Amino acid sequence: MIITIKSFGIAAEICGSRTLKMEVPNDCSVEHLKELLANRYPALSELLSYRIAVNHVYELDAFLLKELDEVAIIPPASGG
Repeated sequence: MIITIKSFGIAAEICGSRTLKMEVPNDCSVEHLKELLANRYPALSELLSYRIAVNHVYELDAFLLKELDEVAIIPPASGG
């Protein structure tokens, strides 16, 4: 199935785009998506942490993705 992934901040730099389409297995969980992303973009693994939101809601690793879901990669934020 195809999902849309939006990335922000350093995640967009790592992925080379703020928006991309990615084909994932039909039974893909958030945890599996993180593994796929780490294989495709190894520098993501170097981030201390990042969150995944699906359709504007933060989801746990066990959450199963559906066709046409909009996924966001939210990197840690810093401020001063």
